[in-house]
Formats: sequence, structure tokens, C-alpha cells
Amino acid sequence: MKELSNPTRRKFLKTGSALSASTLLAAPHVARAAKNDKTLKIGLVGIGGRGSGAAVQAMLADDNVALTAIGDLFEDRIKLRSRILRARGRAKYQVTEDTTFPGFDAYKKVIDSGIDIVILTTPPNFRPLHIEYAIEKGVHCFFEKPVAVDAPGVRKVIELAKKAKEKKLAFMSGFCWRHHYPKREVFGRILDGALGDVNAMYSTYNGGETWKKPREEGWGDLEAQMRNWNAHLWLSGDSIVEQAVHCIDMMQWAMGDKAPTHAEASGGRQVYDDLDKYGNIFDHFAVVYQWENETGGVRGFHHSRQQNGTVGSYEVEVYGSKGFCSAKNRHAILGKEDAWRFRGENNDMYQTEHDELFASIREGKPFNDGEISAQSTMVAILGRMAAYTGQQITYEDALNSKTDLTPPHLDWKESLPAQGVPIPGVTKFV
Repeated sequence: MKELSNPTRRKFLKTGSALSASTLLAAPHVARAAKNDKTLKIGLVGIGGRGSGAAVQAMLADDNVALTAIGDLFEDRIKLRSRILRARGRAKYQVTEDTTFPGFDAYKKVIDSGIDIVILTTPPNFRPLHIEYAIEKGVHCFFEKPVAVDAPGVRKVIELAKKAKEKKLAFMSGFCWRHHYPKREVFGRILDGALGDVNAMYSTYNGGETWKKPREEGWGDLEAQMRNWNAHLWLSGDSIVEQAVHCIDMMQWAMGDKAPTHAEASGGRQVYDDLDKYGNIFDHFAVVYQWENETGGVRGFHHSRQQNGTVGSYEVEVYGSKGFCSAKNRHAILGKEDAWRFRGENNDMYQTEHDELFASIREGKPFNDGEISAQSTMVAILGRMAAYTGQQITYEDALNSKTDLTPPHLDWKESLPAQGVPIPGVTKFV
């Protein structure tokens, strides 16, 4: 089996990013060697686990940066997490009481506080709104995946990605596997024809239930849902969009970021039997995507679930005319006449994405994967739509859907009952 001892990182492996090859090939020490006499000020909006991690990685990505502002919906979360950030960031942690903002308008206050880069890691429903304000104010963005929970939000982010390019603003999503050296090599080889014509793909994101927080006395409906945002469709987009989108993004990568023509799917709730506890999301999905190519078509089979006591699986497999590839775990290509496995340099993909983001800003060649990340999000939403309705739905129809999942009001005191659970064959596509 052939080995790769000195990975070239494949010059970003045809991801379609605006990031230059020279920036990509810059290791962290090269990024720090770039002109950095200006202190880049960082703001964080959404101080959960992923937000806190991203803030630490941003502080480590460049010698001359400072975290200067934090915002979150809940003040208790700020107090809890800020202690961790202060300890990890040390001198680079420069947040004060005057630059700590709770509430729904915290994102505006953080962005208006004089920062250069904002990290947006709130529940996905708010992503388009927050990104729009940042781009309007001329602030570079790092935002977690998915980019939205519905088609209107995706369309907005596509529009904002183009505006960011025009304004020369960095616009990076949290599709972290695209910054993982082994996967860059594997997918680069796939796109270079190592498997021949791709015929089929198989991806899984199977695991147990995610975290749940029991409702506490004094919480209204809105707060109860916000505290358990992953369980509510309007906030998370459901698990296929919020979590399994990573697998779907890798299938998109293998297809050269070409959208599928249509999808059919099934899904439902077998263990999520309590609306108050589990919200209104499904606990399992099975989707068949169809891509068109020169050889007639490629089918992608996706399975995901959140069910305790079941076998876990997180994999992406690609099958072609010349062989088979394990793209997620083994990073191996088994050809009919040859075999190869990645044995080169590994990396912390979360750190690398921030290293490359800050290097691109320093070099004046800001990274922008907005349209790619929006499309991958939309492909996941397409799968959810097909499962919810039980119908075959085209990508084009899904992208033009008018369904806006945001409730008519966001008021702490007013009643906001959990939305109903979709029923295949009854729920209509709009």
C-alpha cells in the first residue's frame, strides 16, 4: 500500500475557495510572519462550547490579536464560559465589563464595539441575520455551520458571500473537515480521478441522543426552547442540518461541489416521543440524493440517527469505476490495481481553519467559502424536506422554497408552544 510521507495539502484540493494557494500552504508560523503590526480585535457572539473553542483557536492563530468583546443571549453563560476564555487567552483576553453584552441585540453591540473579526456561533437560525449585520459594518466573519435553517436563510447567505467578496471581507464557515490535511489529500485524489468515475456514495452520522436541559422554574416557552435549541426545528434545522451536514458536505466535496438534482427520503421519531423533552425534530433520516454526470448519474445514500443504545457510525465512503475509498476515517483508496493510504502529517483542523483565516486577512486575500457552505447547507435542508414530506423534491425547488421557520414573535413572556412534528405524506412542501 502506497504511503504519503510529505503531504502537499493539494493546494486546497479544488474546493472552489477564494483563498489563494500561497495562503493555504502557509503553516501557522508563516502566518505569524506576515505583516501583523495591527492588532486584530476579535468579537464572539454565542459563548457555548463551540464558540468558546473557536475563540481560543482565534487567539492562538496570530501573535497580534485580542479578544475584546463577548455577546450571548444569557448572562449566566457569559459568566461561566468567560472564566475559561480568560484563563486560556491570558494577555490576549481583553474583554471588559463594558464590552460584555447579554440579550438578543448582543450581536449588534459586539460588532459595533470596534472589532475587526466576529465569531458567530449562536443557534443556526440567527446566522443569516448576524452575518448580514457584520458584512454591513465591514467586519470579517467566522461563522459555524450550518449557515441557515431554511431556504430563505440560505439564499440570504449566498447573497452575503458575494457582498463579502466585493468588500474584501473574510467569510469562513465552520465546515472544519475541509481544513483537515488527510481529507484534503483524499478528496483531492478523488477529484483527480483516482477512483475513476464516481458511481455512488454512502455516508452516516449515527449516534445517541444529544444533550437536553430540563425546564427550570421561571423559564418561559422561548427560554426553554433557546436553552434546548438543538431539539427545535426553527432553531437548529433538525439534526440532519445541524450535525449530519458535515457528511453531506463531504459528499458535495467529492462531487466537486455540484448540487444534486433531487432527493427522496424517509425519517421520523421512534424514541423522541415527548414534545416537551425532545422538541419537534426527527430522530432518524435516510436520504437518497441524485447527481447527474457524464456517465449518467451518481447516487448518494445518507443515514443518520440520534438513538441511545444503537451502533455509532460516522463515515463517508465513495465508490468509483476504479475502486473504493474510505474518505472519513481510514483515508484510504483501494483500487483495482493499486492501493493507497494517507500516512502523512495530521493536524488539528479547528486550529488550522483559524490559522488560515487570519493568514488570509494579513495577506489581503480574504478567505471566502460562503457559497460552497451555503450550498452544502441547502443539500442537507433538501434531505430534510424530502423526509418531512415523503416526496421527491428537486434541489432547485428546495432552494426556492418560501418556508421561513422563524416564529412570528420572540418574546420572553408570550406563549410559544413547540411547533408540531412533521408527518410524511401529510406535511406539504411550500
